[in-house]
Parts: sequence; C-alpha cells; structure tokens
Amino acid sequence: MKKIFLRQFSLLYFLVSLFDAGLAMHGVVEDSLSPFTREELLGKFNPAKHSGFQRIDATYSTKSDIYLRKEAYEAFKRMHEAALKEGVTLTILSATRNFDAQKAIWERKWKRLQYQGKSDLDRIVDIMKFSSMPGTSRHHWGTDIDMNSLEPAYFKQGKGLLIYQWLSAHAAEYGYYQTYTSKNDGRSGYEEEAWHWSYLPLAGPMLEAFNRVITYRDLTGFSGCTSADKARVIEDFVNGIAPQLKK
Repeated sequence: MKKIFLRQFSLLYFLVSLFDAGLAMHGVVEDSLSPFTREELLGKFNPAKHSGFQRIDATYSTKSDIYLRKEAYEAFKRMHEAALKEGVTLTILSATRNFDAQKAIWERKWKRLQYQGKSDLDRIVDIMKFSSMPGTSRHHWGTDIDMNSLEPAYFKQGKGLLIYQWLSAHAAEYGYYQTYTSKNDGRSGYEEEAWHWSYLPLAGPMLEAFNRVITYRDLTGFSGCTSADKARVIEDFVNGIAPQLKK
C-alpha cells in the first residue's frame, strides 16, 4: 500500500512539475494573492513586502520604486517588447498605489481652496472625475497601470495618438484593456482616461471579490468617507468601467 502511495505521489509531483515548467516557458507567473483578503482589496498592505508583487525595472518606468503583481508585470513586458518592434514605446507612470498613497492624493485635493464652502458630496463628485477615493482604486490591486501621459490631449495627436492606436489594436492580446473608455455609451463614474489600462485576467477576479466582500462600512479613515454611499462610489465608480472589463 505504501509503495502504491509513493508511486502516485511521484506521478503527481512529476505532472505538477511539467505544468509549472510549461507556465515558465510561456512567461506566466503563478500569482500568490488569491483568494484575495479584505486588506488586499482595500490596498492596506505594502507591495514592496508582498511576495505577489515585483518591482518594475527602470527600463519600463519613469519611477524607481513602483510595483505590479507578477503576472501583470510579465504580461506588460511582453507587450512592451511587441510595441517596440513597431516603433512604439510604452512607459509606466504609475502602477500599484496602496491605501496610504491614495489617501495622500485624496486629502491634498480635498483641501483645495476651490472646495471651501462645498458639501462633502460635491467635493467627492468633483475629485472623482479623475481620482479615486481611498480603498476603491484599482491601483490598489496591482493590476492597473497609467502609461506615457496623464493629459487627455496627449493621446489626441502625434506620438500620443500613435501609442493609443497601438494599444487599442494590440493591448488585449496581452490581457490589457482600457479601463475608463468614453462615457458616450452610458458608462458611469470617472472621465475617460486613455492612459489607464487594466490587466483583466487578474483585475476581473479582483473586481468580483471586491463586490462580494467590500461594503461602505469598509471605506473609512479619510475625509468625506461618510458620504461615499451617497456618491454611489461602489456602484458608479468602482463598477463604472469599460464593458470588456465586466466579462
């Protein structure tokens, strides 16, 4: 009986090894974050100390200390290489931002003079045209990146337009999709962002987990948090994404 068990175990180990080798040959890295914890969904962790994340090399980014989930990073590198062959350079400007980083952005905007005398709801709606409320940003997940420019006009002409056209035609081949497309089709939430692209194979399951696990009670610890439900942040912003990302 013991010999049979050992033979079965050896066979299983051999098959698993073959599977892992196949993944490695295709540049796929097993992700270590699933199933996703509440802290991971809310961005309450340090990506630099998390085994599921990898630091982005300076070859691909303008910043020296930013991270992506491993599988998303490997997919980006393949996409970057393919784009270069066609004369297009993809540069990551922003990747993973945890809760604290997003809170710093939020609080800085919240204190702007233009909002003096405004209600919390009015501030939220205006800030969230382009910036996420802490705990709700897809950048918390390590699946989303901003590329090349944060100015809408950049992607309307010249080099920026060529970059956007290449991404629109080829990014999906590597699992990346534009997150916030035109709102002409009735999409809610953030304004269009030509620079923001999401790695669907991981972001899809994370969105499902977020909608299942996170409630407005989890969104605390920053200015305006008590008005998040009134602004329908989860319904209209977290889920206000391109139809392709709701697969």
